[in-house]
Amino acid sequence: MDARFELPQNLPIPVDDGACAHLVLTKLPSISLTSTDKKNVNLSELAGTTVVYCYPRTGIPDQPVPHEWDEIPGARGCTPQSCGFRDSWASLQDIGVKQLFGLSTQDTDFQIELVNRLHLPFPILSDANFQLIDALKLPTFEFKDFGRLVKRLTLIIEDGIIVHVFYPVFPPDTSSLQVMQWLRERKLKS
Repeated sequence: MDARFELPQNLPIPVDDGACAHLVLTKLPSISLTSTDKKNVNLSELAGTTVVYCYPRTGIPDQPVPHEWDEIPGARGCTPQSCGFRDSWASLQDIGVKQLFGLSTQDTDFQIELVNRLHLPFPILSDANFQLIDALKLPTFEFKDFGRLVKRLTLIIEDGIIVHVFYPVFPPDTSSLQVMQWLRERKLKS
């Protein structure tokens, strides 16, 4: 199996540092981001349930992952996380998710290659200029080889308002399952 799809054992587990505590019930700002299907997406205008999983960056084919990357809690696992959402997309739709997006600071051209390579049935949003990340005060970190990156988190949005945040997300390859479980439990309560 391709190493990009496997998570190494003994990855450091990220801890909740409170960096997302302010987000629940926040109205999304009116900001348009470019998607891999070449549309401008304004998350604040979308009706229904939207899931946005934010991740630092995906690996580049045929290039090794820098060793130090695995030492950053929560950094490793962007490709497995995306594949998990790909494999869960139909089930997410069945429980009421209208839109699903990945979001990173990588440029749209790189993300298009990713969508095609992984056969993702949903678009990825580029926030290369940190417009949404900074407006929402999403947590970020610096990595010597890649610069500033968003930390891994998942937003559940209802009609432009954040109703739940998964942060930190670990392990990333089960992120979609955590989202589905939360959505099912929420549905049972209503």
